[in-house]
Amino acid sequence: MKTRVRKAVFPAAGLGTRFLPATKAQPKEMLPLVDKPIIQYGVEEALAAGCDQIIIITGRGKQAIEDHFDVSYELEKMLEERKKTDLLKIVREISDMIHVSYVRQKEALGLGHAVLMARELIGDEPFAVLLADDVIDAKVPCLKQLMNVFEKTQSSVLAMQVVEGPAISAYGVLKGKPVDGFDGRLHQVFDLVEKPRPEKAPSNLAIIGRYILTPTVFETLSEIQAGAGGELQLTDGLCQLLKREKVYGYVFDGVRHDTGDKLGFLKATVEFALKRPDLGGPLREYLRGLKL
Repeated sequence: MKTRVRKAVFPAAGLGTRFLPATKAQPKEMLPLVDKPIIQYGVEEALAAGCDQIIIITGRGKQAIEDHFDVSYELEKMLEERKKTDLLKIVREISDMIHVSYVRQKEALGLGHAVLMARELIGDEPFAVLLADDVIDAKVPCLKQLMNVFEKTQSSVLAMQVVEGPAISAYGVLKGKPVDGFDGRLHQVFDLVEKPRPEKAPSNLAIIGRYILTPTVFETLSEIQAGAGGELQLTDGLCQLLKREKVYGYVFDGVRHDTGDKLGFLKATVEFALKRPDLGGPLREYLRGLKL
């Protein structure tokens, strides 16, 4: 029988040092992109793709994430008393959005370790992994695109985008072969290389922060050795997974914003604000008036 993806894992235990001092006392996942925290964009994407359970891997100092998705009785009462029904609706939609579970990662020991922390809650079923830093603007949610591929292949699927030139060295890069019938978007993966030098990159296809993984990945992550800095790398676990099962990469349709980077965060803020009916017009007028 074909299985469906119901659970989505969000690794969120990192320290966010690139955004210091803003992230000294708040999680980087809670930085607002216009008026919504970064992680909420990913949670909404998972919900739109059909997931009904969210698992967030947290760490020390991440209490604000739990508070955000929890009920805020005092705030709701105040808004209700002041007849601010529009704001009350927004606040209640966040806490009613979806069921969220939390797992504490006591030490930030790499993305592979964060995924492994979700093993007991995932069980023996396929699951999604979303990196909140990658905010993807797409008509069909990126994760839904991967799910459509998973329904056909019943195999792990990695989101990919084409990256040209020296920038490819900042990504995990795949070596693969196009699969017939998918307009060149779907590739069977034969190897993965983490942050290769541009001249050594096996292709221009970079892995982006969306994954659908089979539970076999928990076995491979348990077997591999920690790398530099004592971290367990997801890429190493995926390389071992390739020896046991087929893995695919899919070039998604959409625009990816790297909000874990300061410039990327600023660009995303402008792009999302311009799309807003209440902000787009005034912001566009302001930008035209700048002496650049």
